[in-house]
Amino acid sequence: MKKIFFIAFILRGSILMAQQTSPTIFADIINPTTLREHLTVLTADSLEGRETGTVGNMKAAAYIARQFEKLELPTVGTNNTYLQPMVYTNESWNQVNLDINAENYRHLFNFYAFPGTNSPVKDNVLESNEVIFLGYGIDDEAYSDYNKIDVKGKIILINMGEPMSKDSISGITKSKKPSDWTTDRRKKLATAFQKGVKAVFTIDPNLSENVQVFRRFFSRNIIGDVDSPDGKLANNIFISPEAAKEIIGKMTAKYVKARGKCQNGKPRTLVLPCKIKLTLNKFFNQLVGSNVMGYIEGSDPILKNELVIITAHYDHLGKRGTDIYHGADDDGSGTSAVLNIAKAFATAKKQGQSPRRSVLCMLVTGEEKGLLGSKFYVNNPVFPLEKTVADVNIDMIGRVDEKYTTANNPHYIYVIGSDKLSTDLHNINEKMNDTYTKLTLDYTYNDEIDPNRYYYRSDHYNFAEKGIPVVFYFNGTHEDYHRPTDTIDKINFEKMTIIAKLAFFTAWEIANRNDRLRIDKKP
Repeated sequence: MKKIFFIAFILRGSILMAQQTSPTIFADIINPTTLREHLTVLTADSLEGRETGTVGNMKAAAYIARQFEKLELPTVGTNNTYLQPMVYTNESWNQVNLDINAENYRHLFNFYAFPGTNSPVKDNVLESNEVIFLGYGIDDEAYSDYNKIDVKGKIILINMGEPMSKDSISGITKSKKPSDWTTDRRKKLATAFQKGVKAVFTIDPNLSENVQVFRRFFSRNIIGDVDSPDGKLANNIFISPEAAKEIIGKMTAKYVKARGKCQNGKPRTLVLPCKIKLTLNKFFNQLVGSNVMGYIEGSDPILKNELVIITAHYDHLGKRGTDIYHGADDDGSGTSAVLNIAKAFATAKKQGQSPRRSVLCMLVTGEEKGLLGSKFYVNNPVFPLEKTVADVNIDMIGRVDEKYTTANNPHYIYVIGSDKLSTDLHNINEKMNDTYTKLTLDYTYNDEIDPNRYYYRSDHYNFAEKGIPVVFYFNGTHEDYHRPTDTIDKINFEKMTIIAKLAFFTAWEIANRNDRLRIDKKP
């Protein structure tokens, strides 16, 4: 027994000696030329925007699988393939319509509605001869819009957010941190349901921008059991200020006064006479998608049972009429980066410099449909989650946002989530950047009170929910975000290369260090 242990110890020592080779040799495999080659294929018109459940998405999956096959990676997917297939149900609008005083308002132009938070109604129609302005729709010990008013069977009109003082102090939390009445949009809907409200109309002053931000949620895709809003949430829509003006009508002065009182923490309600007809008619369809997995087995006899996952999503919004949403930045850039990173790790292995821990380069589908691919993986893991030490997620790294365009500094990246669960991960990312890539690391979107909530909006979050440390690389949004104009000609491949290298160096360090990342913070 002692002899066997001694041999294993010598073997591990030899592997550790071999790992002294600088990772820059393999990082240099990541370059603008190969990134462009992959992205050219992924954004081709023939793939029609890679929407999950479409032929274009399947073509993209087949292309990614071929790249892993060329690298001679083992098949770890279903039926000796690189694929992890999934079947899910698509829930979207068959018809959604709003008439105010017999004037028609258009979905995604004057209002928007999420099918996942609306329930079936009789004959698919809700009607009313009045709307009740109910401030913020909050029912809290510190502030309640529901006191002294019966809203059962009524449609209510509310504002986003909560009462805030002139110096941005919340009337609920008594601090600059907003309460969950602001951060969790379902809380107001759940409260309205409990109060018997027929429907909630929320005024969205940034409706046009939010239609683009939330576009993927206007159809919903469900794996397994449907999380139905029935018995939980009031039916609801978000309306433009122009639509709200039609509802308010001649009561403008009274409305402005009531709204001002609410803003100052003094709830006021107002009955607004108007004719409302809201049509909500959903339909369901079954779709198929696949995650694509490239596996590089580790070299350490013990640590190879642990896994570092590197993710990006290869799906996008697909085709709408004649418009193709190419998704060059979102997330063709991340997909191309992960393919290059897979090649770097595979080359290291072929040269006898395999990482000590195993690495899974996984391109997931269904991100634009609600993080479905990554959710499916964590609920059906190919490798044990308890052995998964980190997820390094790359989602949009090929463009420069307005802030850094103004600063004339393309060499930056927003880092999100690295310190949420593990201080080790945060420190490793910082060290790898200081040592190799010298990027400006911006933590703006990592702030808990950041209203964009990007930490919850990409595939790393499903891993974080399972207690797995994550780091998310993101370049911020731009004028082409979720538009057909997100095309390859606008990609900065030099910038993309450096960020992909940072992701590689960070994953390399996690995969080769002696100790597993410490989880020293609660999820």
